[in-house]
Amino acid sequence: MGLETATYISQLVGTNPTSSDPVSQGDDHLRLIKDVLQAQFTTLGAAAVTTTAAELNLLDGVTSLGDVTGPGSSVDNAITRFSGTGGKTIQNSNVTISDDPPVIKIGDGVAEDTTVLFDGNAKDFYVALDDTADKLVIGEGSTVGTNSIMTITDDTVTIGDGSTVDTYLNFDGNAADYRIGIDDGTDTLEIGVGVAHGTTAAISMDSSADMTLGGYINFGDEQAIRPEIKDYAETVNALGDTGGGTDAIDISAGNVVSATVSTATTEFTFTNPSATGKSCSFTLILTNGGSQTVTWPTSVDWPGGTAPSLTASGLDVLVFTTVDAGTIWYGFAAGLDVKSP
Repeated sequence: MGLETATYISQLVGTNPTSSDPVSQGDDHLRLIKDVLQAQFTTLGAAAVTTTAAELNLLDGVTSLGDVTGPGSSVDNAITRFSGTGGKTIQNSNVTISDDPPVIKIGDGVAEDTTVLFDGNAKDFYVALDDTADKLVIGEGSTVGTNSIMTITDDTVTIGDGSTVDTYLNFDGNAADYRIGIDDGTDTLEIGVGVAHGTTAAISMDSSADMTLGGYINFGDEQAIRPEIKDYAETVNALGDTGGGTDAIDISAGNVVSATVSTATTEFTFTNPSATGKSCSFTLILTNGGSQTVTWPTSVDWPGGTAPSLTASGLDVLVFTTVDAGTIWYGFAAGLDVKSP
């Protein structure tokens, strides 16, 4: 029978040479086998192949680049990892990913801490389960339970770890920053502007629950119910010397108004009273009101229908009240010529 031709092992005919083939063709068969082996394993070079059959069988089923095989696992969707000892062996881990529902699970349910560690250049941070305390902890460093920044347990979120340091929740704004936190040096809870305790505090509360305001509260015409007011002050809207002409008394600028009449007729107008159904009052402390002619809005209703005679060289105190947004102002002379200027 004629000598077959082949380039790959699969093309060799296992039944050749037949018993009827001449012995002289044996050399041709040997050369053909050597040619096929060299063509089939062109990159082996001079190195010997030492891989065992068991090792080669680990590649069974690998049909393309990127296919990897490793030890079997009873845990579905387990993420494999390389052995920390040999560095080449693929092993199972306690991290699993499932698709439906999509869940990433870390840990195997045993009593041990579970940590996601962020290895930084200057500082490390971690998010971890402190299994002993049954808490989720976010902290600085790499050891669970130390330098805790935030701890979650049951329905409680704790910021800080009880050490003698200020603790902040900062809001990083574009034009201004704000903070809520503990000023540990003064044992006060602060809400304020900026990121440093003790500066521009809007509200401070001490351990006795006493509160201090660092600024005003604008109620926006809403109610302050059942307050007990102690040691309070009212803003004075100081108009100064009217100089004659028209002067607007803006209630929103202060409920106590001071003014001086000096050189010419002065006409007062009242603006921005509270809405109908709310009482709105202001006190006018007027100096030298009788030195010139003073006219009042036509909406002012004086007792007996007549405005009081003002002091030419002295101080008068007048009170005005409205309950219908300024449709009617009730005017009263609380005190005339009460003090000489």
